[in-house]
Amino acid sequence: MEKTHLNLRRTGLVSATALISINLWTGGPLFALWVGSQVQGGFSSPKMEAVGATVVVLAIVVFAGATALAWLNARYDEVVGRPPEPRRRYPWLQSMRGERQQEIRRERGINAVERVVVISVVAAALAFEIWFFFFAGSSLPNA
Repeated sequence: MEKTHLNLRRTGLVSATALISINLWTGGPLFALWVGSQVQGGFSSPKMEAVGATVVVLAIVVFAGATALAWLNARYDEVVGRPPEPRRRYPWLQSMRGERQQEIRRERGINAVERVVVISVVAAALAFEIWFFFFAGSSLPNA
């Protein structure tokens, strides 16, 4: 019973990570544009208030999403029993004999939550490139 509960928690954390990381690329910008359009109203030329609202809302959504992803990553590490990531130190504050970041990363590896985020970023970049090169068309006049 305990193993099933553990698998359900892991699956839930990975699913939430996938949902949040995909929405950072899709839902967040669309929500920010929607808020900007509500501020804009019916005018034909953009108002600075609408542009500012769009930028502020997007910044808030991205910050909240990144914070949520960090929290989910920490919870996933707790569930699977992975030791917490050591605090990062700037290279100029580290001892010359100290353990290097690459060695720590090699020992810890990459967990499922981190894989999902990397996959969503790569998928978003590929989708954008495919759209840009094959479907967007040219914005140049008479082209």
